[in-house]
Amino acid sequence: MAGRIKDEDIALVRERTPIADVIGEYLQLRNAGGGSLKGLCPFHDEKSPSFNVTPSKNLYYCFGCGEGGDAISFVQKIEGLAFAEAVESLARQIGVTLRYEESGGRSTRRDEGKRQRLLDAHRAAAEFYAEQLLSPGAVEARRFLSERGFNRAHAEHFGLGYAPAGWENLTSHLRRKGFTDAELISGGLAAQGRRGAYDRFRNRLLWPVREVTGEVVGFGARKLDPAEDGPKYLNSPESPVFHKSRLLYGLDLAKRDISARNQAVIVEGYTDVMACHLAGVTTAVATCGTAFGEDHLKILRRMLLGRSNQGGKVVFTFDGDAAGQKAAVRAFAEEHGFASETFVAVQPDGLDPCDLRLHHGDQAVVDLVDHPLPLYEFMIRKVIEEYDLSAPEGRIAALDAAAPVVASIRDHGVRRFYGKNLDRWLGTLDEAFVLNRVNQHIRRATARGARSAPAPAAGPVPTPDAREAPYDLGDPSLQRERLALKVAVQFPGLAAGFDSFTAEDFTVPQHRAMLALIAGQGGVAAAGDPASWAARLREAAPTEAQRDFVTRLAVEQLELYGELDEHSARQILGTVRTHSINRRESNLQSELSRLGGSGDAGEQQRLLTELMALQQHKRALQEELAGGM
Repeated sequence: MAGRIKDEDIALVRERTPIADVIGEYLQLRNAGGGSLKGLCPFHDEKSPSFNVTPSKNLYYCFGCGEGGDAISFVQKIEGLAFAEAVESLARQIGVTLRYEESGGRSTRRDEGKRQRLLDAHRAAAEFYAEQLLSPGAVEARRFLSERGFNRAHAEHFGLGYAPAGWENLTSHLRRKGFTDAELISGGLAAQGRRGAYDRFRNRLLWPVREVTGEVVGFGARKLDPAEDGPKYLNSPESPVFHKSRLLYGLDLAKRDISARNQAVIVEGYTDVMACHLAGVTTAVATCGTAFGEDHLKILRRMLLGRSNQGGKVVFTFDGDAAGQKAAVRAFAEEHGFASETFVAVQPDGLDPCDLRLHHGDQAVVDLVDHPLPLYEFMIRKVIEEYDLSAPEGRIAALDAAAPVVASIRDHGVRRFYGKNLDRWLGTLDEAFVLNRVNQHIRRATARGARSAPAPAAGPVPTPDAREAPYDLGDPSLQRERLALKVAVQFPGLAAGFDSFTAEDFTVPQHRAMLALIAGQGGVAAAGDPASWAARLREAAPTEAQRDFVTRLAVEQLELYGELDEHSARQILGTVRTHSINRRESNLQSELSRLGGSGDAGEQQRLLTELMALQQHKRALQEELAGGM
């Protein structure tokens, strides 16, 4: 049995490994004087760099957390590898052939470590898929790329490939190269069937997902035949080498420009990354089938070095549709932990970067990224545009909805700046009044934080699109809506009408966010097993705040006089819908009254028609509810 790596080979790896190049793959290093380099430590959260690298000694040390060592220990810690695996990884990069000692002292070669075997399998798979993209069977894959403005050279640059339609094309190919079924299944390249391993990806266009070092660790795959089963996009599963919460697609290509330009652009899809890079926005990256989270944030922070050292600009680009707005909300929730200036770029016509490049050319993509809105301004404007600012009541309601967003800004000067802007955007012409409203929310949040434990009757933790938004459990409208949400979470099989709700049916941002979360999971119609439904919603929730809200809705009592059945569930949902119609009816009547004798007959007729349709809808709903009694 092969034993340990020979000491002289370990010493050779240490000697020949340029530590600054190795560590520079993971974080930005800058000259610290005296022959040393400095960056943000990857092993603890910090705003000012205390991580030092001394190339002349091939050592690193963090004065913030005390971590230190050589290139081997760095790779070992940051990748979670055993000592021998770290040595093997570095040896492969610098071209050193390792020798191993058996118990009898005889030198020999041995199989490389498990992780390296999986990396080798993925590299071989990427090569196989790339070859298949040129095959006759990949005509639909090539058409997909061509229709989006990508040619063969672009596909080769990003390493794109095609998974043939059969069940064992890749599996058989890798078996012939000496890989076992167990290795292919462990790495996520194959799945376990009753008759053995079979290809995980079939008849799909594939994007290789690489670590920052350039090693392929997984794939993103796009379905080509709409009639086939399975999701449109399928990513590699979690494996010893693929951890989607710590991977950013395109980072291996973008890392140097991110550091050089002090800019990172976050897009939503693989084709968006391609479009941005080809248009000249070479700092674009995307997540791999998951929401942008804390681990992604830490990776970029290290690349950008942080605000205290002239840190960079992070631009989130989102689709102009509802999903894009949800992504903006998630970004807002994460912004407080970001040590860089954060912006949002949304194309007014709703085109994503890929379609934007296709329809308007490369310059349009560059212009989109070059003209973003600060994230706070984007979020505040998104809140207030939901309200009618032509009436004092609408402006006050918009102020109460937007003030918590302003109050959440930690920097006093920036908070005051946006408070004044909020006054201007609302047209209240009373800065002192607006700023006082903002300060009320700050005091309310401070008082809540000072309490050692929340009172039993306290409302749920606000969701990110409504930080500290008023949530009065004594409000009858809120109680009705909350009960409907509990039915949808606890008894999805009885909530058949829930999926037809719209955001307009709910009065508070927390409830609208829950509606969006449920809709994002396919609605209650896709709940499946009720026992796992709440768990699915928790996992899909973009922040801890919303996960907490889901938990509360899942465990709270329904507070009914009897058992919940199909009839009572229908009554609960119908009551929410009826009150929603009443609110819209009242708003239309108010608008008609406001027009009065203005002479705009066309507008009056439109409002009257809409009002009559609402009244007819309400009568039908009431008849439906009465018929079920």
